[in-house]
Amino acid sequence: MRFSPSFPRLRRFSSGFAFVAVALILLLPLAACGGSSPGSSSTSTGPVTLTYWSWIPNIDKQVALFNKTHPDIHVNVANVGAGPDEYNKLYTAIKANNTPDLAQVEYQLLPTFETTGGLLDLAPYDAASVKNQYASWAWNQVTLGSSIYAIPQDSGPMAMFYRADIFKKYNLPVPTTWAQYADDAAKLHAADPNEYITDFPPKNPGQFAGLAWQAGAHWFGVNGQSWKVSVNDAPTLQVASYWQALISAKSVKTEADFANGWYHDLQTGSVATWLTGAWGAGIIEQNAPQSSGNWQVAPLPQWQAGGTANGDWGGSATVVFKDSKHPQQAAEFAKWISGNEQSAELEFTGGGAYPASLTSLSSSTINGPVPFFKNQVINGVFKQGATQVNQNFVWGPTMDQVYSDLGDNFANAVNGHGTLSSALNAVQQRTITFMKSQGFTVSP
Repeated sequence: MRFSPSFPRLRRFSSGFAFVAVALILLLPLAACGGSSPGSSSTSTGPVTLTYWSWIPNIDKQVALFNKTHPDIHVNVANVGAGPDEYNKLYTAIKANNTPDLAQVEYQLLPTFETTGGLLDLAPYDAASVKNQYASWAWNQVTLGSSIYAIPQDSGPMAMFYRADIFKKYNLPVPTTWAQYADDAAKLHAADPNEYITDFPPKNPGQFAGLAWQAGAHWFGVNGQSWKVSVNDAPTLQVASYWQALISAKSVKTEADFANGWYHDLQTGSVATWLTGAWGAGIIEQNAPQSSGNWQVAPLPQWQAGGTANGDWGGSATVVFKDSKHPQQAAEFAKWISGNEQSAELEFTGGGAYPASLTSLSSSTINGPVPFFKNQVINGVFKQGATQVNQNFVWGPTMDQVYSDLGDNFANAVNGHGTLSSALNAVQQRTITFMKSQGFTVSP
């Protein structure tokens, strides 16, 4: 998500923050949150206590390190669930002016949270001082003009995880272009009908969004004081047509990912590649242990030979809520949890999350050879890919609705009811209609 400098605000409260009701948040206007002003934290004396919501495994080790090195700040971490489980609790807490001090929020949901008026602008707390620690695309995810609404925490620059043993067995070249990838898909499935180049999970639009991002898609933008919606723009339709051809040829599976059958396919080699974010390394290692030594990592195939474009799938940021009574200390923690090298190493090794901080990616721990991947230094691929993500991709303010509609329409297409392209056209119209019903102004 990238906040546009001219992000449209349709209603204003005395606090100066905007709110527009959106799906799964609130259907009634929020009262302005009564958070502390930038100067109020300076009057705090003695140790302060902060509450931080996060779902990353072993995040408590990072928090413990912070507490040890910051005796005047004590952070309590709570895992209240990931994704919708956490977000629904946060929406309720924002309405009640009873949020935690900080929370972890995925990039695509940041615009939705910004519209609630519940996020604290971190710019007055020297957040810009850490800007250069992050790739420009990652920093654009969390900024709105001169305002900074979060600090990037982890990211998901995409890459191609591939079964080197399968490619060697069938004499397939490791593809560097999408044309070569399709050619490999056809040859592999022809050689063994039980083998597929990959799985296209229709109900998980995150992967598709990342691939569209790589192709140059711009799903959302701002035109004056209104939103522009283009979920079915030309690059996205190009990606849809490409995958439709593979689906029609039955060269790819179309099963649910992150399910037992899918893990089994990773283990056995029934799928030869997985196109995913850097965090996928941990998923494979933890869920397909018997395939150790068979996997390698390469950059995503390109639409043009010699290209270097990349997309992102996944990642999150640390937000501070206006309810926090200690915004200065909360901002300090948000900057530290992502930017401290030892913290980033703990998140990478203990939680499987890929750090967003570019400086952390030079860590010897993160850049070591990985035995599971036949001692390949896989971070070399991710580190380069993290700098090649298009910085102009913008998330919209109703991504819950967009993802839900994409999943439903893609599933219909996979089951023979229309195509992925017609599904995108349907989602485009549905998104415009839904946004207008929620009070957003949408331009043609």
